[in-house]
Amino acid sequence: MRQIIFATTNKDKVREIKEILSGLDVELIPMQEIGFEGEIEENGTTFEENAAIKAEAVAAFVKEHKPEYADAIVMADDSGLEIDAMGKMPGVLSHRWLGERTYTEAMTDIIREMKDVPEQERTARFVCSIAAVVPGHKTYTLRRTIEGTVAHEIRGEGGFGYDPFFYVPEYGCTTAEMTSEQKNAISHRGKGLRAMRDLLLFESLL
Repeated sequence: MRQIIFATTNKDKVREIKEILSGLDVELIPMQEIGFEGEIEENGTTFEENAAIKAEAVAAFVKEHKPEYADAIVMADDSGLEIDAMGKMPGVLSHRWLGERTYTEAMTDIIREMKDVPEQERTARFVCSIAAVVPGHKTYTLRRTIEGTVAHEIRGEGGFGYDPFFYVPEYGCTTAEMTSEQKNAISHRGKGLRAMRDLLLFESLL
């Protein structure tokens, strides 16, 4: 069984990743379970750069402190929301942009700010870049997205983050109104993880 260490402390994200990668003969290990508790400075200007920064930081910790995980693949993602009417903000700053606000407060502020934006200009997308550090190989990165619009109200109890106001027209609902299976099938993170899985399988690394 191949071990995959995932560079995140987000419990919702870990749960989602486990669901998406279910069926593979892998053991998914959140980074805190190997004792990594340091802060990673995400100072990249793109999702790809930040994903690679996180994966490489944890991989360096493993190499120096955790020889028992020497063969493990280290993965990380960097994801966020781009709103076209806001110049693709908050983008790579999607979490830091919150400041002291909750996601609900931030979404309420955006809905208020966009109240006069016509429907055709409310386009947005979730972006996810996945990075994988494979011992003895290069760092692999890729990007996937899901297109949608900013809803006029917060809807749904599922998902997390900005899901309750990210509306997917072809499904007629927000990603927070979807079941986890529906969301994982079409989400940016689901697409990215499956693409990385397929890439690593193609390279005979999984």
